[in-house]
Amino acid sequence: MQISSLFKYVEQLQGTTPWGNLLDTGTGVKSLQWISTLKTDSWSAITASEAMARSSKESFPGTMRAQDRLIVGNWIDNELLKGEQFDTVLVDYLVGAIDGFAPYWQDLVFERLRPLVKGRMYIIGLEPYVPIVAQDEVGQYVGDVGRFRDSCLLMARERPYREYPSDWIIRHLHRADFNVISGKRFPIRFGERFVHAQMNMCKQRIARLQHCGVQANVATAMLEQVNELTERGLKLIAKHNGLPTGNDYVIAAEPKR
Repeated sequence: MQISSLFKYVEQLQGTTPWGNLLDTGTGVKSLQWISTLKTDSWSAITASEAMARSSKESFPGTMRAQDRLIVGNWIDNELLKGEQFDTVLVDYLVGAIDGFAPYWQDLVFERLRPLVKGRMYIIGLEPYVPIVAQDEVGQYVGDVGRFRDSCLLMARERPYREYPSDWIIRHLHRADFNVISGKRFPIRFGERFVHAQMNMCKQRIARLQHCGVQANVATAMLEQVNELTERGLKLIAKHNGLPTGNDYVIAAEPKR
């Protein structure tokens, strides 16, 4: 299993401090696979998606221990993990994903998590690129993909994710009574997998459009756009050895004592 540079950096920040009881606040296949490699006393993984819970469980390497939990729940439920505390808390792309399950609630997420954090919290996120029209051809292309993808989701009556920048995260951590220990950006180089994954997502949504009141000729034109974006992306990848644009970030924080 290949561990991402973001998780490796979290391990570097954690150093020799025991992971203890770990909470994955927005779990997925990759984060749960990574957690399986750590020496934790126990872990609890939360997702609001039944489908994600199934995928994460099916992809989990090995057998879950008796003390480990995979829970389907939404953080707007105040009873979720009420009264519990965790030595380590992972917030892995959770803030951006919340819009699909609890719209307009992101400003409260760290206040909601604060009572659960006994030790260190790690926030992993993506600097927003969809609202930004880049000047270089690679950045412009990736933004075009994001805008087209979100359009497909909205027309299929779904909600796209809404990413938040690292400075927004830091402001809200301070407001929720956390000290920010460190923060680092990681440049992204997208590849063919990004292009095909995004376009396949679009195709799936376009196939549903007739059931959402969209005329057939609109769906046909959108499929043509899928082909154009795919062709343009693969040419840019060959030209630039990938699509170098944008940043992920990792922020470490601890509760104020």
